[in-house]
Amino acid sequence: MKGKPQKDRKADALFEQDETPLEVNEQETMKDEKDAVSELDAAKNEARENYDKYLRLAAEFDNYKKRVQKERADLLNYGNEKLLKEVLPLVDALERALGHAEKSVDFDVFVEGLKLILDQFTGMLGKNGVEAIESVGSDFDPNFHEAMIQVESKDHQTNEVVEEFEKGYMLNGRLLRPAKVSVAKRIH
Repeated sequence: MKGKPQKDRKADALFEQDETPLEVNEQETMKDEKDAVSELDAAKNEARENYDKYLRLAAEFDNYKKRVQKERADLLNYGNEKLLKEVLPLVDALERALGHAEKSVDFDVFVEGLKLILDQFTGMLGKNGVEAIESVGSDFDPNFHEAMIQVESKDHQTNEVVEEFEKGYMLNGRLLRPAKVSVAKRIH
């Protein structure tokens, strides 16, 4: 304590205190800037990755839409292919029956051949989920029947189906075509 007066020592102490906080603040600022730059770089990388994922997903979705449109077009064009392949043997059988009918005079054989073709045809329909609606003798049901005429009858109850003009059909439990029928009106 001999060399400098006390006043100078106080000034030196204040000067040293002022320098240290500035240096610390400067170092912290530089560290904060480096952290901010690295965070920004990380965010940019994440954004690039997300954009790349977005582009891939958009391309996949576009391909999916095109594939679904093609499948739908194929379904519309070729969806009944299986059924039609099953109908072709029936066409062949009808052609054979007509060929035999032209050469034969035995009408009963022709009728028997038509019955066999009809059985083959109804079997094919049944395999594909088509069932006939049994109408004659049942009560009229507007969900399954279409009334064509009403006939007076002593032998049938009111709203009983008397005659079937056209069979009705169900496809896998859903109405495909209603039966066209005549319905009784009971008279006394």
